Amino acid sequence: MRYSMRLSTTILAAATTLALSVGAAQAQDAMQIKIGTEGAYPPFNNLEADGSLVGFDIDIAKALCEEMGAECEFVTQDWDGIIPALVAGKFDAIIASMSITEERKQTVDFTEKYYNTPPAIAVPKDSDITAATDEGLAGRTIGAQSATTHSNYAEEKLSSADLRLYPTPDEYKLDIASGRIDAVIDDVVVLSEWLATDEGQCCKILDTLTPEPVINGEGAGIAIRKGEDELREAFNAAIQAIRANGVYEQINNKYFEFDVYGG
Repeated sequence: MRYSMRLSTTILAAATTLALSVGAAQAQDAMQIKIGTEGAYPPFNNLEADGSLVGFDIDIAKALCEEMGAECEFVTQDWDGIIPALVAGKFDAIIASMSITEERKQTVDFTEKYYNTPPAIAVPKDSDITAATDEGLAGRTIGAQSATTHSNYAEEKLSSADLRLYPTPDEYKLDIASGRIDAVIDDVVVLSEWLATDEGQCCKILDTLTPEPVINGEGAGIAIRKGEDELREAFNAAIQAIRANGVYEQINNKYFEFDVYGG
């Protein structure tokens, strides 16, 4: 069947208008998500000098947003205030290596984990500390980032040590390098990455610690406001999808030589 030139032009114009309308509707319907992160916890999340955010958390967040068809914006927030900022509506989700714990579940909801690595103790290379135990650290000063599962672990399990708290890992790294504290506790990956740098040549991993589920939680998850079940399930589905399609593995291998998802 043939159409006149005028009819063909009319059909083409109508099709173009429809396509533009559908595209505009799809763009309007895209989920808009603000993601809170710390930006001071390499290699998981770090704010670069040029203002860009990099790290495992950031790449995972971007992959999840792409899988969900969502438009995501990152917001940096100091760790101590990150849960209150979520509850207050400053952002919609926290992707910042936040451990899923019963205490935090009283205030926010969590997705399933997206990684799980153990804590560890680091000491100066010339340290005479030989055991990462309460007895081995008795009377020593141990540094930790405040309001973390690691500071909670030190308070509960290493109570014979003098616990000193810091706003970010950068501060405790400076203090142990200068000899002002005797040991630090943090995620084994965070400590290992730091020890591999020039600034970390002062120190060594003393030992990894067996996680205490009540203290250390179930792994790192995405925190959202209570009751936002649809968003939580969208993230859960996206986590499962990138685990299945190989995207998670690609991101994992960019940063680590082992599977940080854990058991």
